[in-house]
Amino acid sequence: FYYFIRLCLDKILLQCVLQARTLSGADAINALRPFYFAVHPDFFGQHPKEREVNENSLKRLNGYLENLQKPGFRSLKPTQLTFYVRETEPNSSNVQESFSASGFRAVSFTLRTRDLLSTVLDILNSCSLSTEHVQNLNVNSQPLKEAKSTVNRPIKWDKTYYSFTGFKDPEEELEQAQRVETTLISWLDDNGASAVKKLKKSLPLRKELERLKSELSHELQLSDIRWQRSWGIAHRCSQLHSLARLVQQRPEVLKNVKGRTVVFTDRSGMSAAGHIMLGTMDVHHHWTKIFERLPNYYKLQKRLLFLEDRISELLGGIQVIYIEELQPLLTLEEYYETLNSFYNKLRDSRLPFHPRSLRGLQMILESDRYAPSLHEFGHFMIPTVCDPAALQWFIFAKAQEARENLKRKEEMMITEKELIDTSTEKFSLDRLYKEPSVSSAQMIDCCKRLLEESLPYLPGMHLCISHFYSVLQDGDLCIPWNWK
Repeated sequence: FYYFIRLCLDKILLQCVLQARTLSGADAINALRPFYFAVHPDFFGQHPKEREVNENSLKRLNGYLENLQKPGFRSLKPTQLTFYVRETEPNSSNVQESFSASGFRAVSFTLRTRDLLSTVLDILNSCSLSTEHVQNLNVNSQPLKEAKSTVNRPIKWDKTYYSFTGFKDPEEELEQAQRVETTLISWLDDNGASAVKKLKKSLPLRKELERLKSELSHELQLSDIRWQRSWGIAHRCSQLHSLARLVQQRPEVLKNVKGRTVVFTDRSGMSAAGHIMLGTMDVHHHWTKIFERLPNYYKLQKRLLFLEDRISELLGGIQVIYIEELQPLLTLEEYYETLNSFYNKLRDSRLPFHPRSLRGLQMILESDRYAPSLHEFGHFMIPTVCDPAALQWFIFAKAQEARENLKRKEEMMITEKELIDTSTEKFSLDRLYKEPSVSSAQMIDCCKRLLEESLPYLPGMHLCISHFYSVLQDGDLCIPWNWK
């Protein structure tokens, strides 16, 4: 009994010492500013894949940090995160790294610490960021190195303490979590009830969102209302309420939106695809200016379509397209300048393409590549700086393969839709969808394997096929396409 009392007192004393060195939530945010600056999605606007990965990882990181600050918190399951960082200097060897095609460094690391200070230091160190500024956060009067070594040093309690008290051994839990690979069934068992609870809570807001979207689309005769990023339902409702107020206050400025698509995104203007972009950080004054400028945008769009036709004629009838899912979000002005520069280059080179010899083929222009390539879906990805002679040779060499890929794309799209419909019906899902970064081939593989299973918690749920496991704030279930 004396031995047990000593252990308890020692643990209480140590917890007091550690608590004195634990960062507050605000301190943690300040300490992580260099990290947020390096990985913030807004800096990856020209790179949709990297931006999406960072957005998703930041959501999971914020959830981890929030749980660390909850009263009565004991331990968390190890959480693996991947971020693209803007710097390209080599990192330490204990963190998995790779470089994307755009040149950003991909850093993967696993969070398994149980206090804010250790977690913040692990994040900064994993991304090769300085930790010196943490000393200025007044966490403790002792130097950072001493605090870090004290917090991170292994604490091993005698096993009799855990057997006597019934508390779980955190080290044993960690080892078990590392040994056991997450499976879809086990993850649904652990998180299904939480997702159901969040979904039920979000249902009134979901109905409100559909009502607002339907009313605005009907009143303004819009083709669609969309969101570029995965904002929560409450955030989307707020944006639609703002648009509805503008309609009431200035109905005359929205007379030219008929038949158009409105997209809520990070900046206002008109997109390369011809959609009206409303920046979520802009006030009504900025939105009003955009609506007033629509006639000029429509004129510029006609000139843009003319440029696409002229480029098509110079390249044997190949169609110039813009794919929102694969290309950065460009304004109409930015895309026009890109097309105009490419057209002038082609016109001066006078490439000998036979008229209409490449009809039925497609190409997209890219400003961040230097060599042409052929996408799996059959469209050519052509850099704006590509040498005309090299471009001609590449298109001729890959034309037949491009036609085959385009045909395969049509077949895959049909198969994908059939599998989505079948899976939705079998599991009684309210919605089954995928993130843009998940390819059709990956979605098909995922659905085929899902249909072989009998899965709990799915009736009435919203299931998103992604690259990781997560329960979104509104109850959507995210599972990786290559689930085990």
